[in-house]
Amino acid sequence: MTYAIAQAAERSGLSIDTLRYYERIGLVEPPARDSGGRRSYTDEDLSWLEFLTKLRTTGMPIRMMREYAQLRMRGAGTNSRRRQILIDHRKDVLNRIAELQTCLEALNYKINLYDDMVQEASA
Repeated sequence: MTYAIAQAAERSGLSIDTLRYYERIGLVEPPARDSGGRRSYTDEDLSWLEFLTKLRTTGMPIRMMREYAQLRMRGAGTNSRRRQILIDHRKDVLNRIAELQTCLEALNYKINLYDDMVQEASA
């Protein structure tokens, strides 16, 4: 199945401008064009956009995303480098999760203090 750029934007959760930007900076290969010259995205393109969104959501810098995308375009001979990029990024994500967990614990502690104060004040 193929999708026009508006449909691809809707399905991917990215804006049309973001899709064009990703194409311009080399994160996505230029999609095929239909007979009218309009971009035509495939399910495979949408899967790749979904993965890019996950990388971005987890805080991977655009420059690393670009390196990963360029390696992907070069094929299977780049598998070990792509794997290493993901391993390194996973480490960063795990560190960020641990940091957020510590922040969550601090928030829970404060909320519990306020719960105790409210309960004492109403007693």
